[in-house]
Amino acid sequence: MSDNKELITAQVLAEALDLSVETIWRYTRENKIPYIVLGSKNYRYKLADVIRLLTDSTVQENTVEYKEQDHNQKLTYQDYLLLSEEPGYRFEILDGILIKEPSPNVIHQRVSRRLQRILEDYFGMVDPDGEVFDAPLDVTFHDITVVQPDLFYVSGEQKLIVKDTRIDGSPTLIVEVLSPSSNRKDRVQKLRIYQEGQVQHFWLVNPQEKTLECFSLQNGIYALVTSGLDEDLIEHPEFTGLSIALSDLW
Repeated sequence: MSDNKELITAQVLAEALDLSVETIWRYTRENKIPYIVLGSKNYRYKLADVIRLLTDSTVQENTVEYKEQDHNQKLTYQDYLLLSEEPGYRFEILDGILIKEPSPNVIHQRVSRRLQRILEDYFGMVDPDGEVFDAPLDVTFHDITVVQPDLFYVSGEQKLIVKDTRIDGSPTLIVEVLSPSSNRKDRVQKLRIYQEGQVQHFWLVNPQEKTLECFSLQNGIYALVTSGLDEDLIEHPEFTGLSIALSDLW
């Protein structure tokens, strides 16, 4: 695996093998597939080597069925405000479609709370005028998308997007903590929405697989700038001085 031009990310490998990224992370952690580490815990793979190893085995994974509520017309933020609360569920509107999913579980909330403390400490030092928020708080994009990110950071230069009842615009950083019911929505739909909305930084945290993936906009497209799993130490290349010991999250 010496030719770096042939090395690919976990996301590209997952797409090539028609697997979830979580399965790739699990195989990496369990040393079931060959990989190398490029600086700052960035894991890379060589497709041919992985396929060769898996040729004699059938890879299967459990998938969680994800359903969307269909509507004849796209809903707006005003429609969202008229929704009745339903205990045990939370709602979002993605590109005009109402999404209903179960409230987060305990491990989800525990990891989110621990990461929030880390981010608050860091941004409190480097940007005292900025703010770190957590769910439930609405973030709106173009009136037909209303999301409630698990965590997000609004820089001091973005104060105008902070309204009385919502954040109307793109925060600097959005963090989604994955759960079985939200995996596909966060990794596919929300990633696209945040990318189109020019959210500069987007992170995905998976408490079950114990992984953190940090994406950053580069020429309008999200690129993975650092990632890690288990007890890795994450040092973000674009947030000077920010170090996250993943063992502190789990």
